[in-house]
Amino acid sequence: MQKRAAAVTFKGGPMTLVGPEIKKGDSAPDFKCANTAASTVSLADSAGKARLISVVPSLDTPVCSVQTKTFEKGLADLGSKVACYTVSLDTPFAQKRFCTDADVKTMQTMSDQHNGSFGTSYGVLLEGLAVPLLTRAVFVVDKSGKVAHAEYVPEVTHEPNYDAALAALKAVA
Repeated sequence: MQKRAAAVTFKGGPMTLVGPEIKKGDSAPDFKCANTAASTVSLADSAGKARLISVVPSLDTPVCSVQTKTFEKGLADLGSKVACYTVSLDTPFAQKRFCTDADVKTMQTMSDQHNGSFGTSYGVLLEGLAVPLLTRAVFVVDKSGKVAHAEYVPEVTHEPNYDAALAALKAVA
């Protein structure tokens, strides 16, 4: 498995990411994540739609909460033309609780605890932590499955460029 040393920092310390760096123009890798304890979702499940994939370390942290809520608000006018996901290693139960408490309805949550295929396919798995986490990132995938926008946030504790991601999504929707 490919590893990218010092690809991001976490609280200022360099971190290695496991998996390839996904770039604009690449074919978006498929994955399988849990959306409930009994079911999974994959990229192929939303074929034919533009997709926004917001990756967060854990919904139970302030920056991840802000990121999810900010995208939720920014997507309101796009409706069913797009599929929007928040991916983390949180359990589906914790994700559902967060969405209920935060009134998040548009962003669908996906747990990479199922088999880790998202983290390693999109190169967002942080190596070397006591608790496995995904780095902060945002991907926009067009209707044909090509990556239209990719951002690996350089410092995990910082927010992504919301405007760039939403503009890319609107351009391919």
